[in-house]
Amino acid sequence: MKIPKKTWPELFEKILSGKKNFDLRLADFECQPGDVLVFQEYNPKTKQYTGREIEKEITFMMKTKDINFWPKEEVDKLGFVVMSLK
Repeated sequence: MKIPKKTWPELFEKILSGKKNFDLRLADFECQPGDVLVFQEYNPKTKQYTGREIEKEITFMMKTKDINFWPKEEVDKLGFVVMSLK
């Protein structure tokens, strides 16, 4: 399944260059490994799409609501960090 996602220019450029090989989104849609995210560059200043798109296949995913490794108090205090690996 192809899933379109709005992406701001600075993050679009990071995906395009290969520096950003992850994505963090609100889990308000269904997806699974094998689905393709279609990143559509969107300019928030002009409130318009630029027409540039990049397609990336989802190879792994983890929903944070399924993570129970740490006490809620620590998560509320510290939050999460998302890291890209090479």
